[in-house]
Amino acid sequence: MTVVKRSNVVEDFHGTKVEDPYRWLEDPKSEDTLSWVEEVGKQCDDYFQNVKSKEEDRERLTELWNFPKYFVPKRVKDKLFYQKNDGLQNQAVLYVYDGNREEVVIDPNQLSADGTVAMTNCTASSDGRYVAYATSTHGSDWQEVYVKDVETDETLSDHLQWLKFTPIKWAPDDSGFFYSRYPHPDTVSEEEQGQHHKVYFHRIGTDQNEDELIYERPDAKDYLFFPSLTHEGDYIYLDVNVGTSAQNRFYVKKYDSDEAFHRLLDDADAQYTYVHNEGTRFYFLTNLDAPKNRIIAIDLKQPERRNWEEVISEQEDYMHAVRFFNGQFVIAFLHDAHHQLYVYHLNGSKSHAVDVPMLGSITDLTGKHDEAEMYFGMTSYLSPTAVYRYDLEKDELSTYAESELAIETSQFETVQEFYTSKDGTRVPMFITKRKDLPLDGENPVILFGYGGFNISLTPAFNPAVLRWIEKGGVYAVANLRGGSEYGEKWHEAGMLENKQNVFDDFISAGEYLIEQNYTKKEKLSIMGGSNGGLLVAACMVQRPDLFGAVVCRVPVIDMLRYHKFTIGKFWIPEFGSAENPEQFNYLYEYSPLHNVQQGVKYPPVLIATAASDDRVVPAHAKKFHATLQEKTPETTSVLRLESKAGHGLGKPTSKLIDEWVDFYAFLDRELG
Repeated sequence: MTVVKRSNVVEDFHGTKVEDPYRWLEDPKSEDTLSWVEEVGKQCDDYFQNVKSKEEDRERLTELWNFPKYFVPKRVKDKLFYQKNDGLQNQAVLYVYDGNREEVVIDPNQLSADGTVAMTNCTASSDGRYVAYATSTHGSDWQEVYVKDVETDETLSDHLQWLKFTPIKWAPDDSGFFYSRYPHPDTVSEEEQGQHHKVYFHRIGTDQNEDELIYERPDAKDYLFFPSLTHEGDYIYLDVNVGTSAQNRFYVKKYDSDEAFHRLLDDADAQYTYVHNEGTRFYFLTNLDAPKNRIIAIDLKQPERRNWEEVISEQEDYMHAVRFFNGQFVIAFLHDAHHQLYVYHLNGSKSHAVDVPMLGSITDLTGKHDEAEMYFGMTSYLSPTAVYRYDLEKDELSTYAESELAIETSQFETVQEFYTSKDGTRVPMFITKRKDLPLDGENPVILFGYGGFNISLTPAFNPAVLRWIEKGGVYAVANLRGGSEYGEKWHEAGMLENKQNVFDDFISAGEYLIEQNYTKKEKLSIMGGSNGGLLVAACMVQRPDLFGAVVCRVPVIDMLRYHKFTIGKFWIPEFGSAENPEQFNYLYEYSPLHNVQQGVKYPPVLIATAASDDRVVPAHAKKFHATLQEKTPETTSVLRLESKAGHGLGKPTSKLIDEWVDFYAFLDRELG
């Protein structure tokens, strides 16, 4: 282990002096950082060099990944547009099917030799003539938009830049589309690059410099604007957010009007999601006075709150998603973290349940507001996404596309169990394993979690997990507070000053798995990424005695400075900010970087990050690794810094396989 320089940076937070000796690692281009990265890269290579299981795992993972992967289609006029991956393609391909023949529209695998340019969004015009699509290079959140003429197979000259997470919404006449973007970097300071979001209209065949500015708020530079159109194209509306806050605003105006946008919902007091409108009567999914959501109606002619109507009241289960097809509401409820599907009439009365084919997750729902045909995808821990066609009038369900795997999954099972957290809260957990696995306390376990940002961990298929349970491992996913499995109260119980609840839930999940003889602490590993990387790092430093190994992926680690990097400030509504004295106290109390103790031997940790990650910058992982090496050199800490990759957006198949090969090599070596 090399001696790493320490700087004398000390910052005063409201009277508390905090050392930051590795702040120099925040500069990825400095000679010191580049030299350090080269050295830790060699250490990583040396660590993985002689792990015997790597090649066997690589071969088997390649076999398990090699199956067709289907995405939910969307009907455009008389054609279906959909994505599909034949098996080991680095990126899924966009196809169009006219009822007789399937044709390739866009093959992202042709955009780069190594598959590191991904198509992250694509939308067909209403006549099916054009497809506007966004690409990301090396996993960056920055995206560029191009336009393809489907009839001529020609990529047009249109090229849009400085976009992140934007929708692409075609005008009713297909002359162009609405989108949102940030300013050109040369026009603002680096600190303001993530501000001044604006909505534009791009006309096909023109230069981006000619795009029409549709909306901006110079007085609210942190607002984010996401444009869309109502089903009939009679209104244009904006979803307005500040960072990742669960509360949003809603602005609307007639599409063909020169009037200003009406700030219909401008209090940011709840979450409002447009579902449908009948003229001026707008239907919203909202958690206003309903933590598990309800549907309300607001008439633009009488928008005062006293005139709002409740259409469907809050139910026992969380109303996760709503679509409007065939003049009816199609609602996906979350029941103990898995989806159930129901159909309701426009007046709010329940029509019937859709008999979904598995205990799992709905991946997408597509259809038209005035047609009976809809498509949806479902997946589980043991089933890749299957696509189903459902006739709302006939109540008929048929399979549209499903995959065959290179393994018989009937030998495995997923069970759902409930455990009690530190404060008595009942928390669900999915456990996937071999049916004949003995519960003798000797099984290697991966305990996975996230717990934040309203994100629910519902059942999802990952071919890499099949390899783990095939080898005799157990894969457990805990549905921690901070997600939305049980609505907004569940989310709020794991955010801001309540964040410790998330760590307590996860620690209790590990203790439960040991108590129930699934494993023992020496064979219990924990894994999480992004906010889940924060989760496993915090639990590792709080309970080093409980875990046998830690896989910490693209983690948020420095909770005092996270908001100073790229889009980190967007997360302040979820985490809080160290610039606030009260919030500093709880952030400092659990921040993994600041809670590594001198001389404590922590469980072996693999910290995986990526050089192009512009969402959670690699500095988090670098500073954590350097701190562990300095304060507890007896702890095994491996930093895996991946090139030409980002936070995970559009990661090619080849890199996914490489990543999991290393994860399993690490776990095989450390868990024994």
